[in-house]
Amino acid sequence: MKLKILPLMLTAAISAALLFGGWFAYRHYGVEQPLDKITNEIPGVESSEVDMTNSHVIVKVKLTPDANLSEVYRLVERDGAGVIGGKQLEFNVSTKESPRLEKAWSYALFDVAEAMENRKYSDVRDAMSKLAEKFPGVSVTTDMDEVNVYISMRDGNEAKFVILPRQPAMLGVWPNA
Repeated sequence: MKLKILPLMLTAAISAALLFGGWFAYRHYGVEQPLDKITNEIPGVESSEVDMTNSHVIVKVKLTPDANLSEVYRLVERDGAGVIGGKQLEFNVSTKESPRLEKAWSYALFDVAEAMENRKYSDVRDAMSKLAEKFPGVSVTTDMDEVNVYISMRDGNEAKFVILPRQPAMLGVWPNA
């Protein structure tokens, strides 16, 4: 029995095109597009873009200055759960740059980083309260859930949003157990 090379190669090429084409179509029409639609319907979201990798679903959102950051994250996570599946949700927030809010954030960054490193999340709120006192007109809200700490800074029509991932305490082996 002699194999013909041309039909064999043609069959392999068509099979690969159908397989990978189907995967990309599913990824775009079955995951990215529905999640993008869900995200764009949430109050406070100006625009969104969804990308998917093997283990992550990356949602890039542009928020209005009056958006509730923790609520937007929670709604994307809840309403998009069927689409996200077992993948990890990565949330990237962008807003219009504000030099004053950037300066205020850099002022509080050390205290916030120290609080996050020591897992003393109430110190984040205290640091942001000090920031609001040092920069009149800047209002700050902090929220927290099991996964992240959310910081929203507002100055008139400008806003800065920061999501800080919480690292749960790891259980170690007791030396005398």
